[in-house]
This record gives sequence, C-alpha cells and structure tokens, in this order.
Amino acid sequence: MFAIIGVVILLVMVFGGFAMTGGALGPVMHAIPHEMLIIGGAAVGAVVTGNSMHELKALGAGMAKVFKGPTHNKQDHIDAIILTTRLMKILRSEGPVALESHVNEPASSSLFAEFPRILANHALTGLICDTLTLIVVSSGTLEVHAVEDVMDNAMKTHFHEFHEPQHAIQNLADALPALGIVAAVLGVVKTMGSIDEPPSVLGEMIGSALVGTFMGVLLAYGIVAPMAGRLKQINDQDEMIFHCVKQVIIASLHGWPQPLVVESARSGLGHAFRPGLSELLDAMRGR
Repeated sequence: MFAIIGVVILLVMVFGGFAMTGGALGPVMHAIPHEMLIIGGAAVGAVVTGNSMHELKALGAGMAKVFKGPTHNKQDHIDAIILTTRLMKILRSEGPVALESHVNEPASSSLFAEFPRILANHALTGLICDTLTLIVVSSGTLEVHAVEDVMDNAMKTHFHEFHEPQHAIQNLADALPALGIVAAVLGVVKTMGSIDEPPSVLGEMIGSALVGTFMGVLLAYGIVAPMAGRLKQINDQDEMIFHCVKQVIIASLHGWPQPLVVESARSGLGHAFRPGLSELLDAMRGR
C-alpha cells in the first residue's frame, strides 16, 4: 500500500511541479509512450538476458512482495516460537521416537496442523524438520555447535536465493539511466536527420529526445531503486522468523530453562514483530 502511495506522490510532485512552473505537459505526454517503448523494451530484454526462468519467476514474486509487505506477521513469529518449543519439549521428555512422526511428515502432523501459516512456509518447515531429523537419527549424539553450523549453512543458502530478486531489481535501477540515454541518443539521431526542418519542429524533436533521459533517471532513482530498497527491508524482516526458530533449537539443545529459551528467541526479533515476554508466555500457556 505504501509503495503505491509513494509512486503516486512521486508522479504528482514531479509532473505537477513541472506544470506549476509553466511547463507544457502535452509534449512530454506525447513523447513518453515512444521513449518508454525503447527504455522499457531494452530493460525487459536486459532482465531476460541476465536471468533464468526460475530467477524471472522469483523476480516477479519479489516485485509483488514490495506491494504486499512481509510474509509473516507478529502472530506468526509467536507461533513459530511456540511450535519449535513444543517440538523440543517432545524430544526432551518423550525421546526421538515420539518426535520422528512429526518431523518426517509435517503435513500429517497434528502439531504442525495447529500452525497452518508456518506449515505453508516450506523453507521454514524444512529447516525445522531437517534439523530435528538429524537429531533424531543421531539419537541425540550430535554436538550442539555442529547442529548450529548446519543450520547456519542452510539459512545462508536460502537467504542468498531470497535476496536474488532484490539484486536483480537494483541492477535494473542502475541500468535505467543509461537506457534513458540510449533513447535520448536515438532521438537526437532522428532530429539530425530532420535538420532542415524549422526551429519549432526541431525544438519539439529535441525535447522529445530529452524525455528519454528524464524517464530513465526518474524510473531509476524515483521508482525502481526505492523498490529494491523496500524489498531488502521486507526480506530482512522475513528472515527473522528463521533466526528465532534456530535460537529455540540451539538454546534447547544447550539445556537452557524454557523461559530463557523463549526470551533468547523473542529478543532477536525486530520491534515490529517482537511480542512482549509476558504476552509470549501467556500464548504458550494458552496452547
């Protein structure tokens, strides 16, 4: 929502300010479709050239995420902590055999069924289940630091892929000013081919060419680069739920008391998603 509001404010201020200072919007509006055909077509071609089909789909999902916002809300972070804490409690009190059915087939688990939004995040569910499966098959003989290293490596790989759309959008923002110059140069070439036209016609043609440079810069720094920055913020927020799950597992393996386990996971969350400690403990008792 805020992304749409921001784009509207940008366009109103830029074009409205131009009109208020006496600028004629007619020639600009006339030139924009032609210049955008060149700039937009070149941008699409560059994106397709530089990415695979998998990355293009991820790029589309990333663009949508800019407008939708983070995947998980505050309640999802509470649920992730509660779910992981309960799984570790089963491991500690009932043993690996009791945990095995939950982590081998989470879709069929009655425990995971209580948290459908967590279950829908396949990467997060995979991190929980794969880590606990390692613990189950090793009968609890793994060193805690080894488990932590495995989780860190899995998260690093996932986060790297997670941020690829943001890098692609930022690369596009970096390229747009140059693509605007390409459109402007072609406009100048067209103008030079009509050099015998009267000054009024040449002025209009040169103005149209300059609209290409204007649109390239406006799109790059006014729209696309801010979208890349916003997507990075959203991705960083979506990573927090992975870190809190990891903290619950590692702190539990260290044998910390449950309130301390919960606090170590809660305190690592950003303020937008961090529940109060009493709120979290009450939610756990309510489950």
